[in-house]
Amino acid sequence: MGRPAATSPIVLIVNVAPLIALPAMEDNLKRLEPVLRESVCCGDAFLDEVVCHLIDAGGKRVRPGLALAAATAGGREASDDDLLGGVSVELVHLASLYHDDVMDEATMRRNVPSVNARWGNLVAIVAGDFLLARSAEIAASLGSEIAGLLAHTLGELCRGQVAEVQAAYRLERTEADYLATIAGKTAALMATSCRIGALTAGLPRSEVEALTTFGHRFGMVFQIRDDVLDVVGTEVELGKPAGQDLAEGIYTLPVLVALADPVHGAALRPLLGRPLQTFEREEARVLVAGAPGIVAAVDLGRRFADEAADAVASLADHNLASALADLSHSMVDAIDELVGQARADGRSGRQTSASTDGIASV
Repeated sequence: MGRPAATSPIVLIVNVAPLIALPAMEDNLKRLEPVLRESVCCGDAFLDEVVCHLIDAGGKRVRPGLALAAATAGGREASDDDLLGGVSVELVHLASLYHDDVMDEATMRRNVPSVNARWGNLVAIVAGDFLLARSAEIAASLGSEIAGLLAHTLGELCRGQVAEVQAAYRLERTEADYLATIAGKTAALMATSCRIGALTAGLPRSEVEALTTFGHRFGMVFQIRDDVLDVVGTEVELGKPAGQDLAEGIYTLPVLVALADPVHGAALRPLLGRPLQTFEREEARVLVAGAPGIVAAVDLGRRFADEAADAVASLADHNLASALADLSHSMVDAIDELVGQARADGRSGRQTSASTDGIASV
């Protein structure tokens, strides 16, 4: 389950323009909004306010955007089933935000007070559960295959989140552990979003599988992007202190590579394995930003983006294939650009190649 900060303008880095440019997509996404809201309104004034809180706060709608793109990229108007498929995955995402904010003790999300901050942890947890229940009900209405798919995805999200909790403060966490975690907590729902759209559209099985593969690889890029931003972003950009994951013992790929580096690892290792004070968090962040891990993460993200583009290259709808490839590559380009900007600002530096020098001094 994702951990992006609530107040961060970094959401602008997720450039959904390639999706919006597809025929009929803008109108289909506009039609999604009232369906999304209506899907959770039950007539209880208090519960309706709580479960609509983040819906009304907005969002990029990346996951339903993927579902609708897969379903309607040829330019047709989304069917009721297409819209409901998009709603089902967005409700799972929203539920994960409610639960994540409780675990993180977050106070803001999407520029508004988080649900837990406004109504308390118990209400936030139960409201998140309600969103999951509504998602499951909608998925069941779309048929047994989609219902089973969504149930499996919920299991993967939980598995990924539990793996991350288990790995907290563990210096021996491996890159394989990290990739397995993000595959569950982030990539699984992206893959399901694409797959549900392909299923509601009745696409050929070969295209269903191709779009599912794309969604998984795109989800991996998406999470790697977040993990790089946590190191090289500023508090203004992130809406939270940079290095928050470090402070909470979530050791992502940039950190793991830094720990393995003979120079940076020797200085970093004594700081980690425990909660960090503010000055320690900044010291650790600087060390990670100066190690080869940022370059390694960007390079891995680019490999996943390439695999995502390759997965959809054979789609019959070439406009869709091109838009999805552009979407995935644009995220990696944005990470690269931010790292370069951080270097120019004196916060960190990006080498021109993935050498062992990685990031220059912060």
